[in-house]
Formats: sequence, structure tokens, C-alpha cells
Amino acid sequence: MSFRTTTEVIDRFNRAFTDRDPDLLNDLVGEDCVMESVQPAPTGERVEGREACVAWWRALVEDRTTQFEPQEVVIAADRATIRWHYRYGTGPADWVSGVNLMRVRDGVIVEALGYSKTAGEVPLATDHA
Repeated sequence: MSFRTTTEVIDRFNRAFTDRDPDLLNDLVGEDCVMESVQPAPTGERVEGREACVAWWRALVEDRTTQFEPQEVVIAADRATIRWHYRYGTGPADWVSGVNLMRVRDGVIVEALGYSKTAGEVPLATDHA
């Protein structure tokens, strides 16, 4: 495996989802990778290790009833922020916005933390004033 930049790694990661090509995930994930999904709230599911992370992402890529759409990607050294929309149904409200905070080391993903806007109501601090 040749060394890849953070930009190259994140571009390939996003293409796995947009092109629906789970094979793009091969050799893209580090052995010690830690991933936290957006659900269940409040902390999300924690997935550890290369095999488990690849299996989790592969299932998402292969799910033809959903669609992941990157909106913006910001790269800063070994870190990347991916702002995205995730469509999970055919209705006009069947989507959610979120962000992944990624870390790349030696050309592979070693950390992926997912956060999303909630579908239900969350009381704001100003509601208690």
C-alpha cells in the first residue's frame, strides 16, 4: 500500500458511498479504527477494529434503500470534516443532516465519529429561561 493523503483517503471513502462500491473500502481502514455511529442517541454505537468498521460501512454502502450525500468536506492535516445528508426513505421528510469527524493516520482511517441532527424535538437552553 502506498501512502495516501488525508484528501485521497476521504475522497475514496465518500466515493464508496456515492458510487455504491463497497470494494473502495478495502485497505482504507486501519486495524485500530474506532467508529461511533449517530445512533442510538445520545452516544451512538461504538465499533472497534478494521473488520468491524469495514463490515458496518459495507452494509450501509450496500443498502439500496438509503442514500448518503456528502455536502461539504474540509481537510485539515490528518483530520477531515464531512457534512452530509442521509436519505432513508422516499418521503419529503425522510432524511437527516449530519457530520463525520474523521482522522487519518499513515494513509488509513483510524477514527470516524458521526453526529446528526435529531428527528425529534430537543428542548433548547433558551426554553428554560
